[in-house]
Amino acid sequence: MAKPAADVLSTVDLFQGLTKRELQRVMAMAKDQTFPEGDVVVVEGDEDGRFYLLLDGSARILQGKRTLATLGPGDYFGEISLIDGEPRSASVVATSDIRALSIARWNFRPLLEEHPAIARKLLLEMCRRVRELDRSPDH
Repeated sequence: MAKPAADVLSTVDLFQGLTKRELQRVMAMAKDQTFPEGDVVVVEGDEDGRFYLLLDGSARILQGKRTLATLGPGDYFGEISLIDGEPRSASVVATSDIRALSIARWNFRPLLEEHPAIARKLLLEMCRRVRELDRSPDH
């Protein structure tokens, strides 16, 4: 049996520092979506600013025609677009039927303004990621 969506959301790096109540606030704005195999979930260059967490199914991340990664249940994409609203850096195509939890930027930004503790925790996680990149040998 699949894990409840809230439990899966709590495993996303960006949301790991949130309390149960804060996670419930994020879940309250989340939408359950399905995509059939072959559907393009997001298009490289689009500015839709939606975050997706795969609950069931699989997908490929493509930049041009090159596959960057394969995703499965528990994987996610769009967390940076959710925050900054910049164009997508890659496309995502369903390689099987997908069920995903999605959060729209236009819902998420007001949440951050109303609950600064959530915004602070997300900012700390983003800083942690930047520091991790700075320490990587490829940098």
